[in-house]
Amino acid sequence: MLPACLLLILFSYVPMFGIIMAFQDFIPTDGIFGSGFVGFDNFVHLFTLDNIQQIMFNTLYISIMKIILGLAVPIVFALLLNEVRSRLFVRSVQTIVYLPYFLSWVILAGVFIEILSPSGGAVNHVLKLFGIDSIFFLGDKEWFPNVMIITDTWKSFGFGTIVYLAALTSIDPSLYEAAKVDGASYFRQMFHITLPGITPIVVLMTVLSIGGILDAGFDQIYNLYNPIVYETGDILDTFVYRLGIKDMMFSLSTAVSLIKSIVSFVLIVISYRLAYRLTEYKIF
Repeated sequence: MLPACLLLILFSYVPMFGIIMAFQDFIPTDGIFGSGFVGFDNFVHLFTLDNIQQIMFNTLYISIMKIILGLAVPIVFALLLNEVRSRLFVRSVQTIVYLPYFLSWVILAGVFIEILSPSGGAVNHVLKLFGIDSIFFLGDKEWFPNVMIITDTWKSFGFGTIVYLAALTSIDPSLYEAAKVDGASYFRQMFHITLPGITPIVVLMTVLSIGGILDAGFDQIYNLYNPIVYETGDILDTFVYRLGIKDMMFSLSTAVSLIKSIVSFVLIVISYRLAYRLTEYKIF
């Protein structure tokens, strides 16, 4: 474990010293020790920015919708696969839907840019067959956040499907046999046996996802967005990137990151508390 611990210390703990920049007027040539302290001025300035409320809304909207679809789609898909009796078919489908989970957004961004292109994209070709005009999915501020939600769900639902299929296998088959003897229909079996049987894992996955509610997916959005869709597609992480790397406003970007880290830490603590209370799940 030593190499992993060293990497964790080097890239996760040592950089924490840079938090001090959030309370400075940081100038790269003067360094951290030479830059002057300004107290909470950076935080005050942050909340006076015109677009900070829209960025927070974008972050929460995209993140919450990803969580909702990221729970609903795998559950429905797992329930459908659970009804298939061919194990070979089930395993084949599991493998196919799980593969995108291992692909980076750098690769998938290129794929989606081609597929969603307004001129020559496969999606718009299909739309034209139904008499619908071409849509610039990645250049339309109304479409962009929804495209981010749908594509992220497509990429990750294979992992969730495997989790819920594993939960389904833990349900006692005798419950279904007894229900059939009593004349219970398929839907009654699903609502009274299947769904209650996987409720603990559903609650657990939901609660644990609360901690990442401010992580709307930097890799995905950074590789797919553009200035045209900043109004509805810009999230906290991309905002911090532009402030710190492009605009060189290091202190302000550090202040944003610090606030996000504190809020995320509080949410993670709350989520684990809820996970323990509701499902008796705990790490330590």
